Amino acid sequence: MSPVDPDGPDAFLRTVGDDLGLDVEGPAGADTALADLPGWDSLNLLRLVALLEESGHRVPVHRLLEARSLRDIHTLVKEYG
Repeated sequence: MSPVDPDGPDAFLRTVGDDLGLDVEGPAGADTALADLPGWDSLNLLRLVALLEESGHRVPVHRLLEARSLRDIHTLVKEYG
């Protein structure tokens, strides 16, 4: 897994897309509802939690569950550091 870069949404999307095997790059990818992302499922959410934790980002899981898009998750990563 690659470390998650919280600074820019493009780098965040690229890392998440590469590590989870999802096609999420581009502005539309950030705002697409998670439920509408091809290949998104609960296993990818768990993999994303692991990816964030391995990169030193401790976002509470209950906050991740409230996120509706990858942009929401990126905002949480920046908020919690």
